[in-house]
Amino acid sequence: MIEHLFRRSSMCPDLESVWVATCDEEIREAVEAFGGRVLMTSASHARATDRVAEAANKIQADIVIMIQGDEPMVTPYMISVAVNPMLKDRTIECVNLTRRITREEEYRDPNTIKVVMNKKNDALYFSRAPIPMLNVTRFDSVPIFKQVCVIPFRRDFLRDLTELPPTPLEQAESIDMLRAIEHGRRVRMVETDVETHSVDTPADLRLVSELMKDDPLLAAYQTSMPRAAQAK
Repeated sequence: MIEHLFRRSSMCPDLESVWVATCDEEIREAVEAFGGRVLMTSASHARATDRVAEAANKIQADIVIMIQGDEPMVTPYMISVAVNPMLKDRTIECVNLTRRITREEEYRDPNTIKVVMNKKNDALYFSRAPIPMLNVTRFDSVPIFKQVCVIPFRRDFLRDLTELPPTPLEQAESIDMLRAIEHGRRVRMVETDVETHSVDTPADLRLVSELMKDDPLLAAYQTSMPRAAQAK
């Protein structure tokens, strides 16, 4: 799964380099075996953003894009869409991709992080609970969105975020971006029209494995992957 994500991310023309940040020696060995680059980090991090911030201290970059390892179906286009607002507007310090939820099961799944936004498309709140709560309307009567974990940061914002103390809602929901919101920082949401699925459960892994069999990007890098990795 990591190799798929690494190779697909490396196809994005807006990225100068791609690294895997990990504290795990087994992951390091696997990544280096397929030719990827690794930045080793502390094992003490509770949040992905804290791990990425430590890794970012070891490289030179004005913008750091965190692509979480449970998103093997990410496309180069999605990464470009996420970073584009920051390239156009220097006041934007953090962006999250978002995708409209079309299935009620996903809306009610606590592994899916839902997000509500204001009129400027800045995040108001993230939750594992089904938000907005649909007490008097049908599921398909109001747009409902999920977080897609392709998250560009300006370097200074990322450093500042990890120096801030963890916040009550961040800890209650186990969602990194709530630390930024609770401390009054802005998180711009950008919608993608690419259908993607994160892998949080064995059922998700089976679904994504089936979907990737017909994935148009796969042919661009599959021949360079070992046969066992192709089947995963």
